[in-house]
Amino acid sequence: MSTAQDPSTRTYEQVVAEHRWNVPERLNIATVVCDRWPADKPAMVHEDPDGHVREVDFGEIQSLAARFANVAVDHGVERGDRIAMLLPPTPETAAAFIGTYKAGAVLLSMSVLYGTEGIRHRVADSQARIVVTDTAHEALIREAITGIDPTPAVIVLTPELLAGASDAFTTVDTSSEDPAQLFYTSGTTGLAKGILHAHRFVLGHEEFEYCHELQDGERFRSMAEWAWAAGINPLMGAWRLGAVQYVAQRAGGFSPEAELEFLSRHRITNVFTTPTALRSLMAVESAGERFPIPLRRACSAGEPLNPEAIRWVREQYGITVLDFYGLSEGYPLCANFPFMEVRDGSMGKVMPGWDVQVLDEDERPVAVGERGEICWRRGSSPTWPLGFWNNPDATEETFGGEWFHSKDAARIDEDGYVWFEGRADDVILTAGYRVGPFEVESACLEHDAVAEAAVVAKPDERRGWIVKAFIRVAEGHEPSDELGREISQYVRDTHSAYAYPREVEFVDDLPKTLTGKIRRIELRKLEEERAAGRG
Repeated sequence: MSTAQDPSTRTYEQVVAEHRWNVPERLNIATVVCDRWPADKPAMVHEDPDGHVREVDFGEIQSLAARFANVAVDHGVERGDRIAMLLPPTPETAAAFIGTYKAGAVLLSMSVLYGTEGIRHRVADSQARIVVTDTAHEALIREAITGIDPTPAVIVLTPELLAGASDAFTTVDTSSEDPAQLFYTSGTTGLAKGILHAHRFVLGHEEFEYCHELQDGERFRSMAEWAWAAGINPLMGAWRLGAVQYVAQRAGGFSPEAELEFLSRHRITNVFTTPTALRSLMAVESAGERFPIPLRRACSAGEPLNPEAIRWVREQYGITVLDFYGLSEGYPLCANFPFMEVRDGSMGKVMPGWDVQVLDEDERPVAVGERGEICWRRGSSPTWPLGFWNNPDATEETFGGEWFHSKDAARIDEDGYVWFEGRADDVILTAGYRVGPFEVESACLEHDAVAEAAVVAKPDERRGWIVKAFIRVAEGHEPSDELGREISQYVRDTHSAYAYPREVEFVDDLPKTLTGKIRRIELRKLEEERAAGRG
């Protein structure tokens, strides 16, 4: 894996030269991140919405995970079955994740931001054997899965349920190649596809060693929701290195002041965040004075990190945020490291052990400083996916060749730093989420007043980009601000609370190709020109 050299003296070149992957034939994530630790070792400090603090050791997580594995098996879950979950961030939820791996099943964690259609698609497409939720979301889940054949059982995760199960469970003997994790990601066409990862993928997440430089027992805080690759990986990656997770379960969404107060009160030394969260924190006046935090490391991912945010953290807390880049298919492909110069606005350099290059349309490396596509060579890290769930054609198209194509444009400078140049397709990056325009357009079209819809990214100061919909109304309806709000709310309720149009503009017609395909690129350029004051 990595060099054992003192991190203060190593260089990027040394780390790359000395790096070796060490992936055993038999591997289970539960063993790697949880079961190998002593029972009395601190695992998590959890704060509920009422401010009650609960300290949890690995012994409790191990017991809860075994109990959940027994509950799952009692409900018919077998090796390779999918378990879908929609849960808040609690010790029981984290233990249910671990218990899923222990049972040899595949974890699909869903966001609390999903609406009924977002949930229905993922549960039906994954053919989940069971869906696990809490009492607050039970009605939503039951509504969403109505009509799915076969309808999966719904399990409400409660302390009483786990207490009634045995805490004796032998972890299933899994291969490092056995499926363990399912993430859904959006593209330019079709509904979100499930990306299937093997147990070995946890070993590929060395950002916690190289970027965070996590120490055993360190106080670690991740601001990301556990439904995403950028949320589950900080949970598992930090535990793999023995850090203590600090978790804030909040009602009412993200609050910049509440987050800073939490970090300060618990004296957090290592943080994972997102650019959107950082931009929200920047609005807090005199943050460093009001909320002193003994930060040693702060890392960010999910979307490009603007230099202003880096400077703000440096001014307030005296450290440089380390940005890294990746996708649900695999990350981080590139990163900034404590042992090299950070160039504000760059995604850093290629991760040790990964073969990542910027290529042209013929899969040839572009010249230094020229724009190309970020591509990742097949199998060059343990995070290489098994493929798309239940979609062999898409798997062959995307992962069957020598290179995975990210659809992200970038350039590499003469010193090897990678600079993001935007998307090569229509996928929208907003507040760290990847939003496929097709899904939002489809949700808009379900509204009776919508005849046609085109969805693009609009520049936004806080979120980077927001989802904007251009709508041609159906016969018998008239454009209005009220109708725009109604369409937006409809998509939010049925699709998701992050992938909905925050702005609606009514048009008489939409730009199209000769074959009738909507030219989103024209609308995207229009919004960029407007933002630049030229539109």
